[in-house]
Amino acid sequence: MKEVKVNRELLTLKAYSPGKSSEEVKREYGLTKIVKLASNENPYGSSPLVREAISSLENFAVYPDGAAVTLREKVAKLLEVDEHQLIFTSGLDELIQIISRAMLSEDSNTVMAAETFSQYRHHAVIQKAEIREVPLKDGCHDLNAMAAQIDERTQVVWICNPNNPTGTYVNREELQAFLKMVPPHALVVLDEAYYEYAAADDYPDTIPLLDRYKNLLIMRTFSKAYGLAAFRIGYGIADAGLIKQLDVARLPFNTSALAQTAAIAALQDQTFVEKCVSENVNELQKFYDICKRHNFEYYPSQGNFIFIRIPGKESADVFQYLLEKGFVVRPFPNGIRITVGTKEQNEELFQLLEKMVLVTQ
Repeated sequence: MKEVKVNRELLTLKAYSPGKSSEEVKREYGLTKIVKLASNENPYGSSPLVREAISSLENFAVYPDGAAVTLREKVAKLLEVDEHQLIFTSGLDELIQIISRAMLSEDSNTVMAAETFSQYRHHAVIQKAEIREVPLKDGCHDLNAMAAQIDERTQVVWICNPNNPTGTYVNREELQAFLKMVPPHALVVLDEAYYEYAAADDYPDTIPLLDRYKNLLIMRTFSKAYGLAAFRIGYGIADAGLIKQLDVARLPFNTSALAQTAAIAALQDQTFVEKCVSENVNELQKFYDICKRHNFEYYPSQGNFIFIRIPGKESADVFQYLLEKGFVVRPFPNGIRITVGTKEQNEELFQLLEKMVLVTQ
């Protein structure tokens, strides 16, 4: 008797794992407090205007606005783009899925960095596309090597800027030179999930590039600096013709009324975002200072996180040590990624790292 089987591509993948919940960690290690610094969430929460706005919603029996009309108007005005250039999705994960579903197949290939956001590769595998991964160079996208991988079968090129997990970035000059090398049939997706946090003077202003490059799509989100990760809402900006085609692959009513309302309210409080970004810059400098003091290897970051390697320590061991002390970070084979927390959270974390180093010296 035949059994129900999924496509064989899924057998090579694992479902995304958010890791143990705070309650699980508390019970396992007998802790009373957990500090989660693993998912690059905003440690300062969200604007007070958000809670006020969602509390006014009453009729939950009605479907949300599938076109996100009001939110669309607000974002278009903020970015100074046409409303038809926008697509709203349930976080950027859904937008990655939509792009992959709409453009990738077994007859195509996709180009990306070898150490970047995992969902680009994940959905390419599901779509049976050939994956061409290019190793990072000093933690950064090697754009020349990526350009060399593009051919007539390349459908999508992914650039995470700033890059997750390293926090490094592609500057204005590098990006413009790269876009000139990409043929018009290949879509370049700029994942700017951490756009608001990028403080470098030469971080590219990408919206104006849309007029020149019809094969460019920019992804941004409300999950990070706006502090709305729980609502799952992000958006893409591109040529109106491309957006119209991608919209066919979007699920109906994919963004909830709560998410749209929260995003509209969050947009109204740019002062809150600016304060969060300023605090992040200050706290990142403290991370740099402790790294230099103890000879930790790190990448200067344009996000709200930092990637660190502690010489002589396996990342899994560092992760476990911090976990048992109540701090949850994200381990990678060659280091750990730590979300930049509040001043108090960071100070406690620094003490733990220093204690670990001193005990083993």
